[in-house]
Amino acid sequence: MTIWIALAICLAINALGFLLALAQRSDRYTDISYALTFLAVALTGLMARPAASWHSVLLVAMVTLWAVRLGAYLLVRILRTGRDERFDGRRERLLWLLRFWSLQALSVWIISMPVVLALARPLPADPPGWLWIGVLAWALGLTIETVSDWQKFRFRNQPGNRGRFIRSGLWRYSRHPNYFGEMLVWWGVWLTALPRLHGWAHLGIAGPVFITLLLLFVSGIPILEKKAREKYAQDPDWQDYVRATNKLIPWFPRRSN
Repeated sequence: MTIWIALAICLAINALGFLLALAQRSDRYTDISYALTFLAVALTGLMARPAASWHSVLLVAMVTLWAVRLGAYLLVRILRTGRDERFDGRRERLLWLLRFWSLQALSVWIISMPVVLALARPLPADPPGWLWIGVLAWALGLTIETVSDWQKFRFRNQPGNRGRFIRSGLWRYSRHPNYFGEMLVWWGVWLTALPRLHGWAHLGIAGPVFITLLLLFVSGIPILEKKAREKYAQDPDWQDYVRATNKLIPWFPRRSN
């Protein structure tokens, strides 16, 4: 499978999601289509191989487990909340929705690049053992992301916590442990794919770089930090939490002076 076929898959799935969301004025298709697009790209790349190696199966399994976990979590969340706050005031804006779905398709395409490029190339006869460091990084990232999402979901669904922010569990050590886990997942995927990336295929590093920059500076941390400041700016507990807790990389909280 070429990178252009992968792009076509991304555009097709998200075009369908866009049409469904527009017709039904619904947010339910957004996040589940994101996970399904990764899954479709990875599985198509695997099926395009005349004979799949253990390494190809490993890469696709890594993406599949990540996509199933994320897709299931996001589906349960949207079914429970009924709406995605990102779309408030924008559900009827055709051009905004078209831009959103187009950018989502392109994002999946770029992030999937290490897997797409690796699956199109042969596995070296003697692959380096350090590729398992990538698998370990991916497993650690997936675990952190899963645990932190579950902790926050459970916290928010306890009536006594309404209007409060979480600072327990993994959230005691990082204000965004789920995003740290997400970044680690894709750096792990890239490192696992690296033995098959040669020449211009080293552009596959764009995948983990893109998701890292996206979460750090565009659609992840900046948006949530802004919302938190607007909501808790006058809360001494929030001020203490921000002062004592790393924004991204989990670490022990700093003590008060």
